[in-house]
Amino acid sequence: MAEAAHHFPKSFLWGTAASGYQTEGDSENADFWAWEQRPGAVLGGQRSGRACEWWAGRWREDFDRAAADGHNALRLSVEWSRVEPSPARWDEAALDHYRQMVVGLRARALTPMVTLHHFASPRWLAERQAWETGEVVALFERYARKVASALGEHVSLWCTINEPNAFMVYGWVMGLWPPQKKDLRLAQRVAANLVRAHAAAYHAIHALQPLALVGLPISVRPTLPAHPGFAPDEWAARAQFAYFSALFSDALAAGRLRRILAPALSLPEFKGTQDYVGIQYYTTDVVRFDLSNPMELFGRRSPPRGAELDEAGFYASYPSGFFLALKWAQRYGLPIYVTENGIGDAADDLRRRFLVTHLRELWKAVNFNWDVRGYFHWTLADNFEWERGWSHRFGLYALDTDTQIRTPRPSARLYSEIARSSSLSSAMVVEHVPSLSAQLFPG
Repeated sequence: MAEAAHHFPKSFLWGTAASGYQTEGDSENADFWAWEQRPGAVLGGQRSGRACEWWAGRWREDFDRAAADGHNALRLSVEWSRVEPSPARWDEAALDHYRQMVVGLRARALTPMVTLHHFASPRWLAERQAWETGEVVALFERYARKVASALGEHVSLWCTINEPNAFMVYGWVMGLWPPQKKDLRLAQRVAANLVRAHAAAYHAIHALQPLALVGLPISVRPTLPAHPGFAPDEWAARAQFAYFSALFSDALAAGRLRRILAPALSLPEFKGTQDYVGIQYYTTDVVRFDLSNPMELFGRRSPPRGAELDEAGFYASYPSGFFLALKWAQRYGLPIYVTENGIGDAADDLRRRFLVTHLRELWKAVNFNWDVRGYFHWTLADNFEWERGWSHRFGLYALDTDTQIRTPRPSARLYSEIARSSSLSSAMVVEHVPSLSAQLFPG
């Protein structure tokens, strides 16, 4: 077979993504820390504990690994509960710790992307129910200004709130995460406050850094009707996508927040408060109309037929869904960053197939001249996956939580070759996933 390659732009960012709570360890002032102690909250009663020991300094060796593997970017988050452990009391040592981290990234030629809120909130904020009351807006603006002042010299790519749609649904609709409520009306109030908090942070950052790029990373789950052409399935699929995946990006584009059983909320002052679209794609859902499932807008979800499921049965590897997510993102007319994409697979068999097939779809989008500027794989080393604990392994590097030893999986070398060359070649596929060579590079 003749050698061929799919090339990406020279300026393309190749990195991994991580969050503070999932990697730092001992985040005792966060609401998730208290939640972990509740019986049944985390699978098998597992705890985040020391996590990946980034707060203890192991970020240095992981940044070294990323640089040695040819990555040129890394996405991390600042833990609000460390920076402001109690109201209006700033921990300057914690801010300096994060400053050292972003300087460390720059020193290794890794472009930092920094997230201000990645699911975990300060315990004091949660106790005040600030996401529900709206008090959070001014508090988040103040926090964003503080962090941007401390790190802005070294950071020009910002994420305000990670996956506000997932944060809202898991916390206030499904009741899986803090504060573990199941109230659609309250969830809609939280959604409005999330938009307001994002916009406030957006303006705070731009007041300090006019040229910064600020975005709101969204969990995008394309929805396919179980029976195309069957009106109830079509309606349920559209409704689930509109009220989950598209809800926040549409609000920022139009200045109107869609609501269930109520007129859309007009928020014209927040229109245009994103400089790029951040998409986080893991899976696609097939939706069947089901009157018995009102909390999911009368749609019952299942994985696409024939798609490989990950080790937890949580996500389905469905590459064409990734292209649908990118196609949806490009309609906003803004730059696109893939701020998360990955699969849970301790055996590292599915992950290699996932990588090459999904990056092929990414290349197609780039080839259509869509303004896709970077890809952040989730994640560098196994970390604490919320209610799934340590059972769901997403790392390019396997982590032994007892010894903190990182062991590269074969996918680490595959991703390294892709990042170094900014391409996906037939030679890489033949070496790492030979069963897919004829499919991806026919002839």
